[in-house]
Amino acid sequence: MTAVRPWSFPASVMPVVVTLSYLFCEGYDICWGFGIWALVNMVLFHCAGNTWSDWSDFRKQVDAGDTYGARTITSGMFSVGEIRRLSIVLLAVSSLCGIVLVFLTGLPLLWIGLAGVACAVLYPPLKYVAAGDMVIMLAFGILPSLGTSYVTVGEVVWGVLWPAVPVSLITVAILHINNLRDISTDSRAGISTFAMKIGWKKSVMVYNFEVIFPFFWVLSCVLGKIFPWWTLLVFLAAFPALLNVRTAIRYRAEGTSAITGLDEGTAKLQMIFSLALSLAFVIAGLLNR
Repeated sequence: MTAVRPWSFPASVMPVVVTLSYLFCEGYDICWGFGIWALVNMVLFHCAGNTWSDWSDFRKQVDAGDTYGARTITSGMFSVGEIRRLSIVLLAVSSLCGIVLVFLTGLPLLWIGLAGVACAVLYPPLKYVAAGDMVIMLAFGILPSLGTSYVTVGEVVWGVLWPAVPVSLITVAILHINNLRDISTDSRAGISTFAMKIGWKKSVMVYNFEVIFPFFWVLSCVLGKIFPWWTLLVFLAAFPALLNVRTAIRYRAEGTSAITGLDEGTAKLQMIFSLALSLAFVIAGLLNR
């Protein structure tokens, strides 16, 4: 449990939960069993991705004794081989579960699943060339939303991307604030993240956009009659979002020490935002029945 970083699970759980609640609100006939299966499988892929990333970062010398974040290998808690074997086992189990689900639902899920596996395996090298944010948006936003819609209602519902955008933006913010925190150690390792490319000033601005814009997205969807007005419940998460923004701004004066725990704070924000959005969809769906 330490190695897979359970505090980050909202990033994989919430896209599925939000998608299911959105489909319920829209009146689709949902296969809840396949929905739960998709949720569990998404978490397994997330665990595989976390451990694979840790192994890759250590091998690339991105993670060392003085780096922040995951220290499962650098602290001596686990050996390099243990983390690598754990990652391979998790990837194999999640892939097998996905293949069974393909046989039970249909071939389109295979292509979504293969894209997800590619994201998990290729994330580390893509992160090293400033493409990690794009991969996270795809792996924790677009793909799980489309995949969940297909396995639960029998078709790809493109409308699920409306709620996927704000949720995945906050998820990307978790990675982005990590990369901002690790600029100095990542630079030493010879890699180039998106945060390094744009510098710390613009990185703070990007992070603040990623945690604030989702509220305006939901408001716009309400005004455009895409979402029910109940979804304004997400503004219950506005206070923790503003606290995170204030913390990020402190980077200018205090440096890395100011944001060491902001990745976990952003994960909590994503969970609160997503739960509020899901609850709103469920309430609207119940009232429409």
